[in-house]
Amino acid sequence: MNQPQFSELKIRSTALPLVLTLLLILLCGLFLFGPFETLRSWLEQTSWTVPAIGYEISSWKIVYGSVAVVFVFLGAITLSRLIASALGRVDSLGASNRTLLIKAAQIAVYTLLFLIMLDLLGIDLTTLTVFGGALGIGIGFGLQKITSNFISGIILLSEKSVEQDDLLELDDGTFGFVRETSTRYTLLETFDGKEILVPNEDLITSRVVNWTYTKPNGRVQIDVGVSYESDIALARDLMLAAATEHPRCSTEPAPQCFLIAFADSSVNFTLYFWLDDITAGRRGPQSEVMFAIWNKFAENDITIPFPQRDLHVKNWPADNAAQTAAKTEAEGENVSHPG
Repeated sequence: MNQPQFSELKIRSTALPLVLTLLLILLCGLFLFGPFETLRSWLEQTSWTVPAIGYEISSWKIVYGSVAVVFVFLGAITLSRLIASALGRVDSLGASNRTLLIKAAQIAVYTLLFLIMLDLLGIDLTTLTVFGGALGIGIGFGLQKITSNFISGIILLSEKSVEQDDLLELDDGTFGFVRETSTRYTLLETFDGKEILVPNEDLITSRVVNWTYTKPNGRVQIDVGVSYESDIALARDLMLAAATEHPRCSTEPAPQCFLIAFADSSVNFTLYFWLDDITAGRRGPQSEVMFAIWNKFAENDITIPFPQRDLHVKNWPADNAAQTAAKTEAEGENVSHPG
């Protein structure tokens, strides 16, 4: 599943230097062989003025700006990958700290190169203050969710409440392992292989159960009913033995078995035992312990009853009684006088 991603990354890494090299060759050729200044003078003849900011735009600035944008964008991508690669080799950093530093470095790189690009284009930053109010309104309304998820992602990465490979249970009952935490979403992989993109805001504002926040162990519960004719003390000991003998069962805390209720058809017990690592799955050990309980009960003549009901008719309707008596009498006559 990861192979296409690595192949795609390799192709992109190979194509990036090639694009930069071709652009540099093109610009150097125009500059060295003469057409550069001629082309520039011709493009500067056509210009427009933006009244709102008083900025003059020419065809040359459009071409020059496009090339600058390409170089700045490719440079930002390359520098971000170099920083991510360097931080990825630092073993002392945790997954959350590494991701947080990479995202912070990427934001700093893109911001710095954006300011450099504006300076190359000759745009005065003070002229952009006109759009400050409109930008604030746009962020407040149109980008509200994006901004909220971004801030929530920074909070998750900084406080380390959700880290890579943690087992989470969402408010809707979804279970999944954390595979990636970005500034916009958290990637969960469920036990059946589904990959769910959970907005970071949901992990901040909703109730989330982290099964591995402080320790990886977890408890398993099994409910068992035993017939009244069985030895319930022996049944309890057999259930504890079935749990203790399982290789993944934790000895501390030890398994526990409680008599819960004297029900209509059975004596009900609840067995609790702990797994050393809940992330390896709990359905398997639960099933194996239940099989062991069944086999031990069968070997020791302990039965698991099914519900039984006794029906007592206190008042039979008179019409039905008369019809039943008449039918019985008629059947008797047919037997006494055949033909």
